[in-house]
Parts: sequence; C-alpha cells; structure tokens
Amino acid sequence: MPSSAAIPLEPGDLLNLGGVIFKVLDGSNVEAQYHEELYRTAIIDGLTQIHNRRYLTEFLETEMLRAARYARRVALVLFDVDHFKRINDDFGHAAGDHVLRELSSCVRSRIRRECCFARYGGEEFAIVLPETGIEDARIVAERVRGSVDAHSFCVDGRRVAVSVSAGVAVMTPEMQGPAAFFHVVDGNLYAAKHQGRNRVVG
Repeated sequence: MPSSAAIPLEPGDLLNLGGVIFKVLDGSNVEAQYHEELYRTAIIDGLTQIHNRRYLTEFLETEMLRAARYARRVALVLFDVDHFKRINDDFGHAAGDHVLRELSSCVRSRIRRECCFARYGGEEFAIVLPETGIEDARIVAERVRGSVDAHSFCVDGRRVAVSVSAGVAVMTPEMQGPAAFFHVVDGNLYAAKHQGRNRVVG
C-alpha cells in the first residue's frame, strides 16, 4: 500500500498529472523569471506598456460570459486619437509614438484596477468596464476625453493639440462574443467622428 506521507517538492522536480507534466520553479529562479517575462510580453503592448489586443479580447470574452451567466452588466468604451495622421505628418512618426505613450499614461491613471485598458490597434484604445451600465460608462468615457483634451502634449518644445473621440455600448443578449460587441461600439465611435470629433457617442 503506498504511503500517504507528504513529499516536499524541490525546484526542478517534475510532476506528471493526467498526462500533463508540471515543473516546479522557485520564484527567484532565472527560468521562472524568464517565463514570467514571456507571459508579460505576450499580453503587454510594447509601445504603450498597457495591455494589448490579445489580452483585451480574452478579458472581454470572460466578462461577457460572466455577465450572461449571472445577469451582470459590462460596458465597453472604444476611442481613438482624432486626426492622428496629421500628427504624424506634421511632427513625424516618433512624435506620434510619443503621443500614444503619453496618452496611455494619462488615461491609465484614471481607470479602476478591475477594468481593462488596452491598445486595440494603431491609435485605437479600449476600456472594458465590468459591473457598469451605460450612464456610468459614458461618465468614464467623458472623463477620458476631457483628460486628454486638457493634457499638455509637447514634442521638442512644441505643443501638440490632441483630442479623442469615443464610442460606448453595454452588452446585450444579442451580442454573441467580443466581435459583435466591438461591432456595436465601433459604430458609435464612427458616429462620434462623423458628428465632429472630440466627443462621446453611445
């Protein structure tokens, strides 16, 4: 009869559970740090140091499933930089990168920890707001818009005027997955652009 005595595990030990092999790593182990860095680079945008689109999509999908199962609310904000091409053309692409980094830092400080703030692509950003209805989501989006509008963006001593337009939506039962959610909020973002930019629609 096998002994039931506990056997302490040491760094480097291998465990075979149901055909899956686990390796024990110490927190100070160089290999553990390497794997942590690999994971971080897989979910963090290299330029802005906020979450990337991959992490955003996974986070949103999880929150949508949770909201559907427990009759909770989840809101999504999608915003992008107005006339970003003009910034690149007038000041250069390095200046455009600087604006995106500065904007990310400005917005990140105003987002709750339980929310997900991520770069959706190019000059587009998204915020997933769990447990949030449309009115509160609009307040968050307006706060972001106002903060960016009031922020002083400077490149080589020259001030760069930066504003954002935002679309807002809350999940409805018809939305089957993140793509459907993004389709709705993207339509509201397009409407914000069409109505004159530097505004929130949703």
